[in-house]
Amino acid sequence: MPSFKGSLRFIFKFLLWTVGILIILFLLFLWRIQIPEPVISSKLKPNDLHRIQTGADSYRIGNNWLRKNQQGIWEMYIEGNDYERGVVYGVLAKELIEKQEEYFVDQINEIIPNKFFLQFIKMFVAWFNRDIYKYIPAENLREIYGISLSFSDKYDYIGPKYYRILNYHAAHDIGHALTDFQLVGCTSFAANDSFTQDHQLLIGRNFDFYMGDDFARNKLLLFVKPDSGFAFVSYSWAGLTGVVSGMNEKGLTVTINAAKSDIPTTAKDPISLLAREILQHASNINQAIAIAEKRETFVSESLLIGSAQDSTAALIEKTPTRMDVYHSAGELLVCSNHYQGAELKNDPHNISNIELSDSKFRFDRITELLHENYPLSPTKAAAVLRNKTGMGNKEIGYGNPKAIDQLIAHHSILFKPQSSDFWVSTMPYQEGMYLHYNLADVFKGNIRNTDSLNIPADDFVNSADLKKFEAFKEVKQRIYRHNTFGVSLKLSSAEIKEYIKNNPMSYVTYMSLGDYFYHEKNYTMAEVYYQEALTKEIASKAEEEKIKQSITTCQQKAAK
Repeated sequence: MPSFKGSLRFIFKFLLWTVGILIILFLLFLWRIQIPEPVISSKLKPNDLHRIQTGADSYRIGNNWLRKNQQGIWEMYIEGNDYERGVVYGVLAKELIEKQEEYFVDQINEIIPNKFFLQFIKMFVAWFNRDIYKYIPAENLREIYGISLSFSDKYDYIGPKYYRILNYHAAHDIGHALTDFQLVGCTSFAANDSFTQDHQLLIGRNFDFYMGDDFARNKLLLFVKPDSGFAFVSYSWAGLTGVVSGMNEKGLTVTINAAKSDIPTTAKDPISLLAREILQHASNINQAIAIAEKRETFVSESLLIGSAQDSTAALIEKTPTRMDVYHSAGELLVCSNHYQGAELKNDPHNISNIELSDSKFRFDRITELLHENYPLSPTKAAAVLRNKTGMGNKEIGYGNPKAIDQLIAHHSILFKPQSSDFWVSTMPYQEGMYLHYNLADVFKGNIRNTDSLNIPADDFVNSADLKKFEAFKEVKQRIYRHNTFGVSLKLSSAEIKEYIKNNPMSYVTYMSLGDYFYHEKNYTMAEVYYQEALTKEIASKAEEEKIKQSITTCQQKAAK
């Protein structure tokens, strides 16, 4: 028999070999995910630029500038070649970029509280995105690299600056692909001819992307005049060079809507960068289609393309393996989060999405609202995008995903491509004033919003209902943190009564209270609230089934 010392020696050697192999594998992993820097001919560096402060929230570098308007929206104008334009962008908006990364990382830590799992996700994303640079056009890589030079050192533990910003450009796609839980549930439309008051094309959309209230705080209206392609405007946040909502000088517009995706095996072109390429290099729908056909994406998405040249709009519907183009037969084109074209509408993923999600409900609801507000004007369109009720104006509670206005929007936007007019929403959500701009005037040097054409804020902004909803959100978040992180919480009867009073028609109110009492092991009370949730308008069949299963579990546990 082996001696005790011999056994220890064997175990020790085994552990050393195991640790050694793991270290080697980890080093190989790190080597494999190294993303090469793009080839840059320019020697320009951030330290070569002198940012001049021209006001309290106003900065300039040459012809490029950044300023905050009276309504709290940041406006930025940049020009030149890709890399140098990126360097200027990074220096001008350095503080905004740093804040946006901070908000993003904080929200990720909130969503994924487990540090081990977070580290696993980090490594998975690194591996998943190892070849992402191969699919992104060179000019985009150079611009992104230029911006990355001004990134903060604070998050270098996540990865190098250039590596991080590339991954941030794919954040929408990865979250969309890894979970069927959509952080993006947008609704959009295009109306034309007799459907609009002036018989011109009118496009509207809500970008219902929610990464916390802070993430939506510093919106950026970006005007870009590149040395190749068309000048354009994009509305999103600092650090994103991709496009989620935008229009170019030729009157071509692009907005994106997530759809149900196949599970991809590797990253490809982020959808926002495809939208950006279309905006910068297409002047009509056929050119947009040609660009989309060339690019491989790794999620399913609908791109609503509006065109002044064509006087119409179309949907480019993409999956990781297929693509279709859908044209409405009438004067109204509506898009939520499912496909409509012949190629993809019968796809099993799409059918499942229609049956289980809120997409079809929002599609039907915005169609109903658009017909009720016929013929459309920008002001009427804004009212449609702010609507918080269900079919037939039924009260369904504030924040219901079935509503057109889910009270989570990063922004809302309206386009009139044929006249180069557009309107962007201001906080909170899309309830604040819609600011009017004319893109043709902007690139002639008259960069200001037109006060007389602004659409007033919704009455909801100054209402008691908004205050109640914000109070409701705060308690809902406390319940979430209690159930997820174990943060101490003891709701009194008065607090529960007030919580219900603040959003009485929402199923989420009662579902969250059910979750709270379930966590407290009070299964009788949990079932009471779950049962009440079933009497309200639930966003999806998937959530309805989850609530029913929770009721069954409560009954089983209460019977023991």
